[in-house]
Amino acid sequence: MASHRKSRPAGTRVAGIRTPALATAALTSVALLSQTANASPSTDDKPSLEEVEKKVDDLYRQAESATEKYNAAKEKTAKQRKRVDTLLDDVAQRTQKLNDAREELGRNAAAQYRTGASAPDTATFLLADTPQDYFDQTQLMDRMTGRQKESVDDYFTQQSATMKKRQEAAQSLETLTESQNDLRTAKSTVQQKLADARELLSKLTAEEKARLAAIEKRKEEEAARKAAELARQQEAAEQRRQEAAQQQESNDSSSDSSDSSSSDSSASDSSYATKAEKALAFARSQVGKPYVWGATGPDSYDCSGLTQAAWKAAGVDIPRVTYDQVNAGTTVSVSSAQPGDLVFFYDDITHVGLYIGNGMMIHAPKPGTYVREESIFYDGESSIHSVVRPA
Repeated sequence: MASHRKSRPAGTRVAGIRTPALATAALTSVALLSQTANASPSTDDKPSLEEVEKKVDDLYRQAESATEKYNAAKEKTAKQRKRVDTLLDDVAQRTQKLNDAREELGRNAAAQYRTGASAPDTATFLLADTPQDYFDQTQLMDRMTGRQKESVDDYFTQQSATMKKRQEAAQSLETLTESQNDLRTAKSTVQQKLADARELLSKLTAEEKARLAAIEKRKEEEAARKAAELARQQEAAEQRRQEAAQQQESNDSSSDSSDSSSSDSSASDSSYATKAEKALAFARSQVGKPYVWGATGPDSYDCSGLTQAAWKAAGVDIPRVTYDQVNAGTTVSVSSAQPGDLVFFYDDITHVGLYIGNGMMIHAPKPGTYVREESIFYDGESSIHSVVRPA
């Protein structure tokens, strides 16, 4: 059964990472075990275990994708609401200035009437549908005092500015309405996908759930093995790097320019490590808190809400949603991942975790789970989309 998810534009992929053929998400209370590899097709209308497993997997993936759309719509709505409020305040202030200019014109007209100066012309001006056309007549402009001319100019300046701001406010209100509609649609989609997944899971037997636990354990063991393998590779690469650096330092000990370049690189690495340490300390303090779609803390998180909050604690602002976060730094290979890097998953970039080293990450997995440490291979190597260094 094919997924109905609409793919998001993908960011830069890490070389060597394959496109996932099937997301076998680590569903500790979700994924299902087929009875045997060569099980015969179901003879009734009940879907096979393979079909249920794929359907539930797709539903959770679609829900996570819809969650990121919800997050984006929520962020856009908040920004647009702030803009509308600012514009309405501006319109109110300009309207007051327009009223003040109108009152000044009235006082000038009253003064002219009392002195008998240009009373007919002033009355005609005040009653005209298009005052500017009337003021274009040279004979009236010549009779106006400097103060009167200034009042008229101020009136039309305020009138033009007020009309422009009112139009901007109206357009912003329309955009806000569209954003609110997108927000409601995304929220409804998430809720429906999760409800569908729960309905399928409610039909599982106790035996199926028990066998599922065994399969999940084997998946975790394989993911841990892959993480340990990556840790060994990174340790060996770091040892080679240090040896090469020591050799280079020995060969170029008399070169000032070489020393300066090495010093700059070391300072940059140290700066990132310091920030990453703060981000990781924050993320570790959130372990055990529940995943809630659309949440940004402090009591619960979704995946991108956690990574954003972690890096914010380190003094670095990154975007709210995964498919913006993936462009908020430098892409590196999986083998070059350092603690603090962001690890993204799936073609549509709908999941992200914070790399902590040794092939492990801290992430908020999915509904029904909690923030936890887990192998970056929790859903297989092919599920990894890219690794990004945000600072």
